[in-house]
Amino acid sequence: MAPPDPCSRVFHFSSTVKNKRGCIENKWNGPGKGHACPSQSRPCARANNAIPEKDSRTEPECGQVSDSKATQEQALGLLDDLVHRAVRAGADAADAVLIDGTSLSLAVRKGALEKLEQAEGGDIGLRVLVGTRQALVSSADRSGPALSELVDRALAMARAVPEDPLIGLAEPGQIARSLPDIDGAASGDVDQETLRALALDLENAARSVEGVTNSEGAEASFSRSMVSLVASNGFAQAYPMTRIGMGVAVIAGDSTTGMEFDYATRSTVHPEDLVAPADLGREAGEGAVRKLGARRMTTGERTVVFDPRTARSLLGHFLSAINGSSIVRGTSFLKDALGTAVFGSGVSIVEDPLRRRGLLSRPCDAEGLPTRSRTLVENGVLTTWLLDLRSARALGMEPTGHASRSTGSAPHPAPSNVWLAPGPLSPEELIADIRDGLYVTSLAGQGVNSLTGDYSRGASGFRIENGVLTTPVHEITVAGNLRDMFAALTPASDLAFHYGTDAPTVRIERMMVAGEQA
Repeated sequence: MAPPDPCSRVFHFSSTVKNKRGCIENKWNGPGKGHACPSQSRPCARANNAIPEKDSRTEPECGQVSDSKATQEQALGLLDDLVHRAVRAGADAADAVLIDGTSLSLAVRKGALEKLEQAEGGDIGLRVLVGTRQALVSSADRSGPALSELVDRALAMARAVPEDPLIGLAEPGQIARSLPDIDGAASGDVDQETLRALALDLENAARSVEGVTNSEGAEASFSRSMVSLVASNGFAQAYPMTRIGMGVAVIAGDSTTGMEFDYATRSTVHPEDLVAPADLGREAGEGAVRKLGARRMTTGERTVVFDPRTARSLLGHFLSAINGSSIVRGTSFLKDALGTAVFGSGVSIVEDPLRRRGLLSRPCDAEGLPTRSRTLVENGVLTTWLLDLRSARALGMEPTGHASRSTGSAPHPAPSNVWLAPGPLSPEELIADIRDGLYVTSLAGQGVNSLTGDYSRGASGFRIENGVLTTPVHEITVAGNLRDMFAALTPASDLAFHYGTDAPTVRIERMMVAGEQA
């Protein structure tokens, strides 16, 4: 289950309703129109920040999901009964996933509380296989009659859908028999007052930066969830997750001088690892002020440097290109690149799903296979695809433990914690010899062709002149082809683990920068 979005744009008046499990879901949203918030990200920062953890309770209540062994066994027992019902009713194989979760989030703007939301709920997803056909159904109702109806619906659907010879559960010898400790959940919850203090401190710090003239607001959130999976091949495991996050967005300048916007977000697994809100707020405020006076660049071929926040998007394009589903469909520009040099010599990309306290860590995949760390790119050479069972069978390869799923979707490949390994040069050293280049701090648009690798996105940032950052620039486009960009990529040394998919500053030679005519 994903952590609550620290950037909801929904603003309603107060309401109290019962959710699907009969627990109270409270919402309070301040009057007035919604304000744009920073987009959600998946960061992970380590810093000194005093957020005390409360003692956890052993018995779950409405508004709380317990991590206790008794609660896990109860969830696994429920799923085991559901899977056995499906097999007895005629399924050749079945698996079931249960995701229970609670969340608390709030937003402030100019020091006033604008939104307060608390929610609790859970869903069960059942997948049944009849011969070479499968169907998936989900429900929030856990009563006996509802589960029986769930099984009947799933079997009826499975008998009606087209055949797929590639489906199937893992063999008993492939599944994980125990789960490693990834320290993926905090021992206690974070209360409303703590979140409110975080959001207020965050916004105050951003607004205190000289030159900041307005605030789009700040948000803070905490969520706890429990993921349980049982399959008829013998797999039965459960594990907890927590997330705490915060984000702020501010505006600098005015209608006379021009206005610029910037934001900053972070989230972590454990509250004590969250960056201090004052530091994050200053980052957003200073980022907006630095952009004031931006102008366009002239069109031409230049060396382009991506800051860590934008460089990670390049890593995202790479991960999409090596996803097993794309390889099977033949829709990836890297479909024939396995075992070949995709990046330059010395470049490595690492994945570690078992990284302790990692935002995207998982002790097993969604099909019950064990996960392990691996080097996706070693010395520039692509070493693997990201495969679930189905894509592995289609390609005649072994699965890599990358299956992911929700209660309403079939397993599909997805990465965990991935980072571009840092290089030996600092960012200052990386740009020192650039006479006329571009330093990108923000990207816009989705101009990436996954089939050809053609790349074209709106950008803003700073001009590089004689090895230093000078004038802020905006309303430009950077373009190239991802194959060429990857081959020309040089990483700096400033890697930090903030998002789950992370990269240092990167330099790419000979990209086209489109702005105004000289």
